[in-house]
Amino acid sequence: MAGQLPVSPLALPLPALPPIAGVRMATAAAGIRYKGRTDVLLAELAEGTTVAGVFTRNQCPGAPVTWCREVLPGGTARALVVNAGNANVFNGVAGVRAVEATAKSAAATLDTEAGQVFLASTGVIGEPLPAEKIVAVMAALKADLTADRFAEAASAIMTTDTFPKGATRTAKLGGVEVRINGIAKGSGMIAPDMATMLSFIFTDAAIPAAALQAMLSKGVEGTFNCVTIDSDTSTSDTVLLFATGQAGNKPTEDPGALADFRRALHEVLHDLAMMVVRDGEGAQKLVTINVEGAVSHASAKRIGMAIANSPLVKTAIAGEDANWGRIVMAVGKAGEPADRDKLGIAVGGVWMAQAGGIVPGYDETPVVKHMKGREIDITVDIGLGEGHATVWTCDLTHGYIDINGSYRS
Repeated sequence: MAGQLPVSPLALPLPALPPIAGVRMATAAAGIRYKGRTDVLLAELAEGTTVAGVFTRNQCPGAPVTWCREVLPGGTARALVVNAGNANVFNGVAGVRAVEATAKSAAATLDTEAGQVFLASTGVIGEPLPAEKIVAVMAALKADLTADRFAEAASAIMTTDTFPKGATRTAKLGGVEVRINGIAKGSGMIAPDMATMLSFIFTDAAIPAAALQAMLSKGVEGTFNCVTIDSDTSTSDTVLLFATGQAGNKPTEDPGALADFRRALHEVLHDLAMMVVRDGEGAQKLVTINVEGAVSHASAKRIGMAIANSPLVKTAIAGEDANWGRIVMAVGKAGEPADRDKLGIAVGGVWMAQAGGIVPGYDETPVVKHMKGREIDITVDIGLGEGHATVWTCDLTHGYIDINGSYRS
């Protein structure tokens, strides 16, 4: 699918992603599903690299997710192998064998242990992964390993994505400047608790695995787990964070010392999550939903996601229809505390309804103008407490049907 779809009108250019000390990458065209493009990524990581991971909560995960969960407690990594075009999901014993064959091949190629190799796959579900095609290109991948390959890596992992996704930041850690680079893929089957979304973050900082895991787990909650395209939580979601330790800082778990790194990591995760939403299948509009006045932050998030996942809300936005009644419906169906007589709704900064009714003298003209733009802002005031949350989604267009109706053809 990648390369066949028009680039999203919401696309952002891939920023320059400088090399990360301790990371070398290579890509290859293994012909797993796509023809005439790269579809396998190999990343070699410096010895002593620590790792953290967050994975899908879908109860039918792919074999690569199971593999990563099993090796993650070791806390260190030497390699990452990613393939696009086949998710290696729902393949039973064959899926497990494909994972084992890939990990063993990468380990032998890089002279490390299979338990130090992390894997991710994305693409069609239920078709056996031809691991032999990945094994066949492993030697060529090793021979081509280079430090400056993040842009190529971002392209190699795409499926229905229309543009590669990446982000970079620097931070100070113990007086030493460290860098964080991230790449991601995802445009459909996206809902919280990850999605058909893969993201790989690399830093040259020296950070113990436990501290790395704590920061990543918290970081995804307000970023990747606050975006939705279609409410479908994938079987393959994987976010991995690797810290090579090559920057020269003294390793620390002190939250205060890690504050600036935590800030930079959150910004990278946020950038990548926004790119995923901007590349939503068939998307024409980026939608930001702010919920305030809920009984708790968790309640606000659930209300926000109910609005973001509503087909009626999303199609109204696609049609540029300022139909705030659909937002009221979505708030009410969320199953969270709400009072119709305290509810307020604003679109584009214009309050349409407050205290449970239409605002006296409400003029729809500026709202209609806002709805014609590429970026839509919705604010909902529940009027019951101090809870607040922000979530992001996109509109639902016929393009989504076109893409997914022909996904396997």
